[in-house]
Amino acid sequence: MTAVMMMLGDGGPPPTAALVAKFAGGEPDDHAMPGMILHMIYGVVAGAVFAVGVPLLGLSLDSVAIAVGLGLVYGIVLMIGGMMFWMRLIIGMEPDRDTMMVFGTVHVVYGVVLGGFLGAGILA
Repeated sequence: MTAVMMMLGDGGPPPTAALVAKFAGGEPDDHAMPGMILHMIYGVVAGAVFAVGVPLLGLSLDSVAIAVGLGLVYGIVLMIGGMMFWMRLIIGMEPDRDTMMVFGTVHVVYGVVLGGFLGAGILA
C-alpha cells in the first residue's frame, strides 16, 4: 500500500512524514523515509488487526468472496479513519481532491487484497 501510494501520489512524502515532522520538528520532506517506514508498520498492524479481529467478531475468512467483501469494508473503514482522524485531526492536514482519491483508492485496494490473501490461505 505504501509503495503504491508513493508511486501514484504527487511525488511528495507520505502523510505519515507530516506526523513524524510534527513531533520531531522540521518539514515532512525531511522525514520521507521514517514516514514511509511508519506507514508500512501501520499496514502490518492493520493487517494483523483484521486477521485476528474478524474471527473474534464471529465472522469467517474461509470463503475468498466473504473475505474480500470484509476486506473491502475494512479498507473503507481505514480510508475514512485515515482521512478524517489521522490526516485532519492528528496531522492537521487538508489534502486536495486528487490526494484524497489516491489515498482512498489505495486503502480500499489494500483491504480487498488483504481479504483475498487471507481468504485464499496465502496469509494465515
